[in-house]
Amino acid sequence: MTGPGRRPAAIPSGGRASGFSLIELMIVMVLVIALFGLVGTSISRSLRGAELRNEAREIIAGLRHTRGRAIVERAETVFQVDADARTWQAAGEATRQLPEGLDITLTTARSELTGENAGGIRFYPDGASTGGSVLLSVDDREWFVTVGWLTGEISQAPPEDS
Repeated sequence: MTGPGRRPAAIPSGGRASGFSLIELMIVMVLVIALFGLVGTSISRSLRGAELRNEAREIIAGLRHTRGRAIVERAETVFQVDADARTWQAAGEATRQLPEGLDITLTTARSELTGENAGGIRFYPDGASTGGSVLLSVDDREWFVTVGWLTGEISQAPPEDS
């Protein structure tokens, strides 16, 4: 309070008023924005990894379905992959489209190729197959699903950082 005979409040002995300067506030805001950017990138990467793992599980289920159907029906069945269209199809099921950003690559016997980037893995009534592998990838992550030619066994190899 200032009144007759009173002096205004004095500035502390350091010569500066208390509080934050505009530059200090701007630096803090830039750091907060950078932090949110890093967190957003991390969350996006985690979501991509989850999509990759989920699609690998779906493909494994499709391969197992195709193999089981060959054994039960005592007939040859084929698991189809089209890398250009980014689709795959289990025997007797609808064609499935990969989520945006995921890529698929098929390695199979030459006799099972139906195009430059398309083909299948054939399963026989005794459970054996032509063998091959399906590679799913997103950004720098990859997931391998392999099918043994002699036994038709389906296995997976996740990325090393998962």
